[in-house]
Amino acid sequence: MSDPSGTTTRVTSGDLPPERGFGGTLALQLRSSGKAWLFVTPVLITLAVVVGYPVFRAIYMSFQKDAGLDPATGMFVEGGSAGFSNYTHWLFQQCQAGGETVSCPTGNLGSQFWLAIGVTLFFTVVTVTIEATLGLGMAMVMGKTFRGRALLRAAVLVPWAIPTAVTARLWEFMFQYDGVVNRLLGTHILWTSEAWPARFAVIAADVWKTTPFMALLLLAGLQVIPADVYEAAKVDGASAWQRFTQITLPLLKPALLVAVLFRTMDGLRLYDLPAIMTLGNPATRPISALVVEQVRQGPNSAAALSTITFLLIFAVAFLLVKVLGANAVRTQEEQREAH
Repeated sequence: MSDPSGTTTRVTSGDLPPERGFGGTLALQLRSSGKAWLFVTPVLITLAVVVGYPVFRAIYMSFQKDAGLDPATGMFVEGGSAGFSNYTHWLFQQCQAGGETVSCPTGNLGSQFWLAIGVTLFFTVVTVTIEATLGLGMAMVMGKTFRGRALLRAAVLVPWAIPTAVTARLWEFMFQYDGVVNRLLGTHILWTSEAWPARFAVIAADVWKTTPFMALLLLAGLQVIPADVYEAAKVDGASAWQRFTQITLPLLKPALLVAVLFRTMDGLRLYDLPAIMTLGNPATRPISALVVEQVRQGPNSAAALSTITFLLIFAVAFLLVKVLGANAVRTQEEQREAH
């Protein structure tokens, strides 16, 4: 365009106010024409089909009886409405026998619900705590400048890149009665058969595999912290411990809490590692494994257990976000401004 002096200037979208730039003009045109929904509708339809339908279908199935023999007539029946009986079966360990409601006998999957919940929470708390601690140390080492740093970073990520099934078989061989672990420790422990040894074996394998993932997320957070903050702290006479507690941890808090949130969700959904390592040992059976086993006996009851598992994971995620402040929206720039 030309000004009154005759000088020609070039106008770009960056020279215009946000509401008058090229992107803003396009948005205004779309809103004025009422066609903005055309861009949103395909995404909404995809989410409804891929996510919404399975969730609502599982909830519907959880209120239906599983097909089986009617104890009164001995005839095969398709099922029908079950009310909340599928939920009370798991939550209160109630089973049907001869038309009456009784406590689930030992060995029934319903009697193992709270044990599976305890195992799942135990695995999650212990593994996430260890992985966060080790991952932070690994991230701080990988964040320093030294020769061979690229090779170290590649080597650290190897366990995370190995498929979980391969990891489970590898550690199963190591924890066998005549495996390398018993030979190194000079012990004769049945690591995959006894209750607590099997749990510690699964924890060791999970920590080995997923600590690199935690370290990778924390390394990304460390690299955003400006170096001049540490230089200023050194000039002020701050020790290494003071720099760690007063600078590193506060500025790393958003990345740390997001990493803990991701790993907690993974821990609550743990299935394949203990299933392969301990071959279904009840002492290491998480809630996901209980769902898989119940599917073979009754899909509707398994749907109720899946719904309970979903609510458990949602509750834990809500507590992490609200109570601990694991808010991914808060950026490290906001944390730096606060300090």
